Amino acid sequence: MNDQTSEAPAADPMAEMHASLRPYSGKLDVHTNLPSHGLPRDQVLAEIEEMAAAERDRWQSGHSSGAVYQGDSEHIDFLNRVYALQSQNNPLHLDIWPSGSKFEAEIVAMTAAMLNSAKAGCEIVGTVSSGGTESIMLAMKAYRDRGIERDGFDRPRVVAPASAHVAFDKAAQYFQIDLVRVPVGDDWRADVQAMAAQINDQTVALVGSAPGFPHGMIDPIEELAALAHERGIGMHVDGCLGGFVLPWAEKLGYEVPPFDFRLPGVTSMSCDTHKFGYAAKGTSVVLYRDPELLHHQFFTATEWPGGIYCSPTFAGSRPGGLSAACWAALVSIGEEGYMRATKAILESAAAIKAGIGEIDELEVIGDPLFCVAFRATGDDLDIYRVMDAMSERGWSLNGLHHPQAVHICVTLRQTQPGVADRFTADLRESIAEVKDEPAKEGGMAPLYGMAATLPEREMVSSFLKFYMDMWFKP
Repeated sequence: MNDQTSEAPAADPMAEMHASLRPYSGKLDVHTNLPSHGLPRDQVLAEIEEMAAAERDRWQSGHSSGAVYQGDSEHIDFLNRVYALQSQNNPLHLDIWPSGSKFEAEIVAMTAAMLNSAKAGCEIVGTVSSGGTESIMLAMKAYRDRGIERDGFDRPRVVAPASAHVAFDKAAQYFQIDLVRVPVGDDWRADVQAMAAQINDQTVALVGSAPGFPHGMIDPIEELAALAHERGIGMHVDGCLGGFVLPWAEKLGYEVPPFDFRLPGVTSMSCDTHKFGYAAKGTSVVLYRDPELLHHQFFTATEWPGGIYCSPTFAGSRPGGLSAACWAALVSIGEEGYMRATKAILESAAAIKAGIGEIDELEVIGDPLFCVAFRATGDDLDIYRVMDAMSERGWSLNGLHHPQAVHICVTLRQTQPGVADRFTADLRESIAEVKDEPAKEGGMAPLYGMAATLPEREMVSSFLKFYMDMWFKP
C-alpha cells in the first residue's frame, strides 16, 4: 500500500481562461469553414437566442460593475427597433442617408449643451465616435498633429495623471506621443504641481478625468485648466464615464466642481453616450473648443484615383444605425429622465459606500460619487480572493492595481430593489470565507496577484497577448 498522500494537480490558469472564453464548446457547433450550404435562419436564431439566454442574468440582475448602464427591456426593445429602421445607414454616404448627418450633428450639439457650451464664449464643435477609446485617441491625434504642423514639435508630449484611462497609453503607442504619467496625490486626484513640473517645450496637452475609471475621483479640472491656459497648451477632460452623470448630479445639489467648457482652459472633452447616455454600445462624442483643432482630427485625400475622400474619424464606413439609436436615446430620455436616473444611481452608490464603510476589513478609496473602489485595511486579507468569492456569488467586479483594490461602477442595474443590500451582504460573506478557508485553486486571484507584483512587466504583457490569441481561436 502506498502511504504517500497524493495531491490534486494545480489548476491550469490557461485552461481555465480558455474554458471561460468557450463555455459553449460541446454544446453548439463550431464553424471554422463556411457551411457548404447556408444554415436555416431559424437554426441560426435559435443558437443566438440560446447564448443570449445563458448570458442574460450576468448583466440583467445588477451584479456586474458597469458593462450595462441601462438594461431595461423596454428601452432595449426601443433602441433595437430604431436600429432595425436604420440598419443600412452608413454616414460615409450622406448623399444616400442624409439622416446620418442630422443624427450626429444633433448628438454633438445636445452633448455639448449638456457640458455648458453656451457658457464657453465660442462654438463647441465635435464628432461622434465608436466609443471612449476612439474619442480619446482622436483628441490625442489632433493635439499631436497640431503640435507638429503648427508648432514644429519633434515629439509632442502629453502629461496625464497615473489614474487617467489606459486609452491615453494606446494613443501614445499608436501615434508616437510622449506620454508622461504623474503619480496622483494623497487624495487620489491629479497632482497639479507635479504635472506642472512635467510640462516642457514639446507639451501639447494636459489630461484630467471627470471622474477617473480606477477610483472614481474627479481630478482638479479647474486648476489643471488654469495651468493649461496659462501655459498656452491644450487641456483634455476625459468625461467618458461621468459626462452624462455629473451635470445632472450638480443640478440635483451634489457638490460637483467645474469640469466642462465653462472653464476657458478646457479645450477638448470626451463623453460616452453609450454609458450613462444609455445609447446602444458603439457611440461616444469628442468635443473641441477650437474648430481648427478639430480639423487636425479629420482625414482628407484629394489625389486618390478613387476620387476625393474625407473621413471625420478613424473608420470609413460606420454603422449609422448606432447613431440613430443614440439620437433616439437622448431625445426620448430628456433632461428629466437623466435627472431621475442619476438620482437613483447616486442613492444606490451612497448605500453601497455606506455598506462597505461598515466592514472593518475594508475601506473606500477616496470619496467617489458612483464608481466605488475599495481595498483591504490590512495585509492579512487578499482583496483579489474576495473578488473571486464575490464572483462565485454572481458578481462581476473590476480588479485594480496600484493599490490592489476592487471597484464597482454603479449603474441603473444596481438601483433595482435589494441589489445594494445584497452586495454588502455578499461582501461580508466573501470576506468571512476568505478568512476562514485556505486559498482555492484557480480563479482570478493568482493572476491578479501575479500581475500586481511581478517585476518583469513584459511577462504580464505576454500573458495578455496570449489571452487575446485565445480570444480569436475557435
